[in-house]
Amino acid sequence: MAVDPDSEWIDDYAPGEDGVLTGEAVALDLHPTGFVLRAAGALIDILVYVAFLILVLTVVGFVAAYLGTEPAVVQALFTAIPVIGLVAIPMTIETLTKGKSIGKLVIGGRIVRNDGGSIGLRHAAIRALASYVDFYVTLGGGAAVTGLLTPRTQRIGDLLAGTYCQYERVSGRVLPLFGIPPQLAGWATIVDVARMPTQLSRRIGQFLAQATTYDGARRAYLSNELAREAAEYVHPVPAVEPELFLAGITVVRREREAEALRIERERLVRLQPALRGTPHDFPVR
Repeated sequence: MAVDPDSEWIDDYAPGEDGVLTGEAVALDLHPTGFVLRAAGALIDILVYVAFLILVLTVVGFVAAYLGTEPAVVQALFTAIPVIGLVAIPMTIETLTKGKSIGKLVIGGRIVRNDGGSIGLRHAAIRALASYVDFYVTLGGGAAVTGLLTPRTQRIGDLLAGTYCQYERVSGRVLPLFGIPPQLAGWATIVDVARMPTQLSRRIGQFLAQATTYDGARRAYLSNELAREAAEYVHPVPAVEPELFLAGITVVRREREAEALRIERERLVRLQPALRGTPHDFPVR
């Protein structure tokens, strides 16, 4: 489901629940679009496509009547136009926009593969063909049932194509920066912090940003729970308050990641002559 950074989801959200693991074993912090948003986006798309279909059929009917077109031709047009309007056009739009549509633009979603990659023509075609059963034959019942029963709110077309709707809108809120607490200055120089799950890191960051808005009991409970989870990735664990421990972990990881990026940039600068230069005595043409 979509996650609101300002909501109080932090205490019951399982780490890695919505993450995607790529073939390189890299965890991506991706979130499926919630059922209500998916339903709203689908309804918008259906209304747009059906309105377009009715408009085209009306125009074709008037033109055929005005020109005196043969009934067989009119029947063929009235058979082909719904297929084009309800299958071919949605398939083309999703293929060209890499999973977007009018409804998905409104709700902030995008259709992606189960591994988080962009969809192609095959995925869009399967979804478009299955939408006939999802929305029109079952009047939306097929999509609703499978959406409620699957963790990623996938409809029948998603299950067949191996896709789901990813929620792309993230909060523009900038988390505050703070330095290492004085009590942990010595500890920060010797601590070993292992790679931490993305979801856990995010929960810790959000807790520290929102801690002052919680009452005392809730603040203490959340800090204890997060400190207990984070302690598995830290050695040694300092004998300080849980919230102070979380702040220390956050600063240490931030500073070490920044230092790693700085060293990498310096190495790339040193390699530029070899990467951009020509071999010795190589003729310049």
